[in-house]
Amino acid sequence: MKKCIEGSRAIAEAVNLCRTSVVVAYPITPQTHIVENLSQMKADGEAAFEFLRSESEFAAASIALGASAAGSRTYTATSSQGLLLMTEVVFTISGMRLPIVMTCANRAVSAPINIWNDQQDAMTVRDSGWIMLFAEDNQESLDFHIIAFKVAEQLKIPVMVNVDGFVLTHTFENVDVPEQKEVDAFLPKYVPDEGQYLDVKNPVSLGTFVTPEHYQDIRMDLANDLNEAQKVLVKELTNYRKQFDRGMPELCEFYGDRSAKTIFVAMGSVAGTIKETVDELNAAGKKTAVVRVKCFRPFPVAELVEELSGATNVLVVDKSISLGSEGVLALEVKAALSGRSDAKIKSFVTGLGGRDITREMIKSMYEQSKKNIPGVSFI
Repeated sequence: MKKCIEGSRAIAEAVNLCRTSVVVAYPITPQTHIVENLSQMKADGEAAFEFLRSESEFAAASIALGASAAGSRTYTATSSQGLLLMTEVVFTISGMRLPIVMTCANRAVSAPINIWNDQQDAMTVRDSGWIMLFAEDNQESLDFHIIAFKVAEQLKIPVMVNVDGFVLTHTFENVDVPEQKEVDAFLPKYVPDEGQYLDVKNPVSLGTFVTPEHYQDIRMDLANDLNEAQKVLVKELTNYRKQFDRGMPELCEFYGDRSAKTIFVAMGSVAGTIKETVDELNAAGKKTAVVRVKCFRPFPVAELVEELSGATNVLVVDKSISLGSEGVLALEVKAALSGRSDAKIKSFVTGLGGRDITREMIKSMYEQSKKNIPGVSFI
């Protein structure tokens, strides 16, 4: 069913359609509308999940951990400082292999205080062991949550679905919301494996103390499984497309002129602006393209290398920065192409703290890339 709804509402409807058992809520801008919508659904009798309010984001993550460890399909959401307050538990959740799905409504990190969008929050916990997806629009925001539960539960790895705060969460778009029976056909009832959750009839211990003899092996298993998650993601993106006739299975989306030597790389909603700019540049005879990275963890190295194989000039557009270095996505792209490409890679950081990113700004990146200016450039 087509609905013109706010991005936060689309996410809430997806979470409810997934027959989530437990929703844990602590509001923080710009995530608040998501949990408000879920709370309203519960109050109106439209949802069967347990809705639990917490005293902080740390508590929210801890309650979600406990609910998932008890065998429940569990969801929570956060932003910015809230995600950072959750950090200890975020690492624990992945280490315990709990298939929680969490929305991060991406927002700048203080100080100074700023409630608007960039992606610094998610990038700060990028090494926590979660699968990390980045949506371009509200349709993808809805779709990614349904896919996230299926992937998380297959792999026993949590999934963070990143949506740009305000740009998506507070924007109204036409969204195709599936029927309950359609989601049920794609996402089966969650039945945790025996011995993988807390059960008084079959007592187990989760997240226990481990000595140096075994710790590295356990972390290696998580690292290997996270890398293997690419295959499962592609499989489920393919299955989703077959059932709902939308979305593409690739973890990197190519848009523009296939013969282009200058290619942008970006994540999230800014890709839409770059696509429009690419159309204008191509119309002016300046062959360009953009590769949108949908999945930041695991990082799709092989796909990215293939999509950038014809590039001599790679312009990486980041909405975050590794302070003391350069854009976080740029660092990943450089590592991926090292020894595999002779392309010149330029790091551009833009949109921090919600600053508007215009087509003219994207065009200025194209022009600057010709001048071979060293280091990161703030636009």
